[in-house]
Amino acid sequence: MSTILDLHSHSEASEDSRAPLEAYLNWLKLRHTERPLDGIVLTEHRQFNRDADYRALEDKFGILVLKASEVETDYGHVLVFGVTDEMTRRFDFANVRIPAQELIDEVARMGGVAIPCHPGRPNVGLCEHYEKKPPLENVVAVEVLNGGSRKGEDERSETLARSYGYGTIGGSDSHLVSLIGLCGTRFDAEVRTIDDLVCELRGGVYEPVDFRPPRKVVPHAVAVEVK
Repeated sequence: MSTILDLHSHSEASEDSRAPLEAYLNWLKLRHTERPLDGIVLTEHRQFNRDADYRALEDKFGILVLKASEVETDYGHVLVFGVTDEMTRRFDFANVRIPAQELIDEVARMGGVAIPCHPGRPNVGLCEHYEKKPPLENVVAVEVLNGGSRKGEDERSETLARSYGYGTIGGSDSHLVSLIGLCGTRFDAEVRTIDDLVCELRGGVYEPVDFRPPRKVVPHAVAVEVK
């Protein structure tokens, strides 16, 4: 049984988002044909909402809700899945200059997985940092489909992933209700818990999926000589 999850989203718990979780889930339920997701992962900026309990909303809408974090490192933004108390003691998630290599290695040692997101994005993406610094070690995967990407950014991400043999994921990076589920990740296995998710990201079979409408191509005007 396969599972499709949006691995990158922000609710109103993130300071730059205006999206209540219930509104996200309602939107996905109403538009399941367009965006057939089984669940979402809330990756709030620079924090982990350890005590947040979303089971009532999961039951109401029949959509899985998992919790993770998006942190900022010296190599750009990174999604952290499988966050534990040990991790939040080891790292200050509010620090915007967390050492990326330490984060990747220590999170793995503690049973989680750290995945660089939107690597093709200027300033906060891995591609730009790789132009100036050595590549990171032990990277499991990178996000190559991001619902907030501008033209060319996803393509840069895909090129990076191919060059280094990284696995690939997708997420909407939604901060507004209507953007949830634009991109996601399809897992061959059933994912029902954060432990399932970490296990699949570290050793399972998965691929990014894109639910964005195709970009319209505007033909170039052709000059016609009038005789």
